[in-house]
Amino acid sequence: MIHEILAVGPLECNCSILGDEESREAFVVDPGDDLDQIESILNSHRLRVSKILITHAHIDHIGGAAEFKRRTGAPVYLHPKEQPLYDSLDKQAGWLGMPTPERTTIDFALVGGDRLQLGPVEFQVLDTPGHSPASVSFYLPSESMVIAADTLFYRSIGRTDLPGGNGPQLIRSIREKLLTLPDDTLVIPGHGRNTTIIDERRYNPHLKG
Repeated sequence: MIHEILAVGPLECNCSILGDEESREAFVVDPGDDLDQIESILNSHRLRVSKILITHAHIDHIGGAAEFKRRTGAPVYLHPKEQPLYDSLDKQAGWLGMPTPERTTIDFALVGGDRLQLGPVEFQVLDTPGHSPASVSFYLPSESMVIAADTLFYRSIGRTDLPGGNGPQLIRSIREKLLTLPDDTLVIPGHGRNTTIIDERRYNPHLKG
């Protein structure tokens, strides 16, 4: 599987570009900004986007979804309970002092237990709320990898002081959905460097006790 990570936008959100080498089909996770750079990577691998997957509706993760959908024709997937957060893009833009990006219709719901297929690779959708009302993560068992977005970071966890955040719920999500994955699972966070499940279980100060 092709997998490239690009830190996009002023908050350097990790956008994942995943492609099947046989069919050249691609999923793009969280195209929050810098769409020209995302398209350059897609073109370099001769990939065609079939799904735009959004982990949660904070502006740095979903801000480019409408324009990217227009450019690629690919449908947008988001958990239905994230819709109110998506509807507040103007407020989110105001907090950051940036223009309000265009919104688009969400084409398909993403909920825990869903399975998506990219060539031979299965994406398992995990409900991991807490950072936002209904954030999801994507577990790829055959790749020993989880795209955890802003739920779990290297030696840290997602913030919960934004509207819709819930600290105890976030810790439950991490303990019940992420730390139960195999030790060697690579964690792709929403920002910053990658880590592994075993390292966060052992060394993350927010998960002690």
